[in-house]
Amino acid sequence: MAAFSLDPQKSLEELLRMNNKLTAGLSIMTDLDDMEMAPTPKELVYTDDLVKVYRYVPTVKKPHAVPVLICYALVNKQYMLDLQANKSVIKRMLDGGLDVYLIDWGYPKDVDKWLRIEDYVEGYLNDIVDFVRAESKQDKINLLGICQGGTLAACYTSLHQDKINTFMSFVMPFDFSTDDGLLFKWSRHMDVDGIVDSNNNLVSGDSMNDAFNMLKPLELTLDKYVSFIDKLDDKDAVLDFLRMEYWIYDSPDQAGPMLKTFIKDFYQGNKFALGTLEIDGKVCDPKNITCPVLVMLGLKDHLVPPTSTRPFLDAISSTDKTLKEFPVGHIGLFVSSRVLNDVGPAIAAWVKER
Repeated sequence: MAAFSLDPQKSLEELLRMNNKLTAGLSIMTDLDDMEMAPTPKELVYTDDLVKVYRYVPTVKKPHAVPVLICYALVNKQYMLDLQANKSVIKRMLDGGLDVYLIDWGYPKDVDKWLRIEDYVEGYLNDIVDFVRAESKQDKINLLGICQGGTLAACYTSLHQDKINTFMSFVMPFDFSTDDGLLFKWSRHMDVDGIVDSNNNLVSGDSMNDAFNMLKPLELTLDKYVSFIDKLDDKDAVLDFLRMEYWIYDSPDQAGPMLKTFIKDFYQGNKFALGTLEIDGKVCDPKNITCPVLVMLGLKDHLVPPTSTRPFLDAISSTDKTLKEFPVGHIGLFVSSRVLNDVGPAIAAWVKER
């Protein structure tokens, strides 16, 4: 066995380097002003209970006549799409000439803990679509769904194809029978009734985050903080890290009936992909979707693997179908410098062609 040797000079240099980084990081952290989040100008145009809808101020003189309504997931906050000025999918969509509306699902409280999938899809979302149609004076609008919000938006489109001009999705789970992705395997055996009932019908966002972190425990709870130490003397890197951490842990609580349905009927029953899902007594069959469809996914997505998303294109009746795949993870489509300049312009160009 080779003898262990330690170079005192190199060790001292490494300690000094780390000390300088920690000192610089402490100085940066103590001098930070309030972090700017969601900087793109917008106006509150609609409210309904806990739900709000914002319209972004156009950045071109004549934006495209048919607006885009963005339906984000319920489990995270929508400002990931506009996290900071230089990492904003929405800003790039606006610069591409689109008229953009965004749903903020809010933070469910005790009064909201009985919300069902019917309330979200046939209630809030349907009313919002009608509002945007009326305000824009368009019979049909473009609907963009993100992650879980993409699944709900696809269900909505299958029920109301007459109101949707185009359907688009980012990292959308569709085929829940895939064996890729630990979340899909876990959820098939989840006692969601016990979880919801023990949390008095309102499951905390913190507990949801704990579950997501356990999907990649070392990478999501240890590695990122070790890596962060090496960037402590870089103010921009510190701000990027803090914004992301704020977003990750700014997770709304989940209404019990809605969560039960999503686990039982999607993760465990795969009913939407099978064409057997019912919402308010109406069958959500993906074959009912006939409009142009754009699907975007991350090839390295550990939460929504590509094998869950791709089958959507074969399940629908649309003849105008586009799939765009990017070499990033679940949120890389929104923040990765490698693809950010492609995603927003690609959406704008695709929509305006239709």
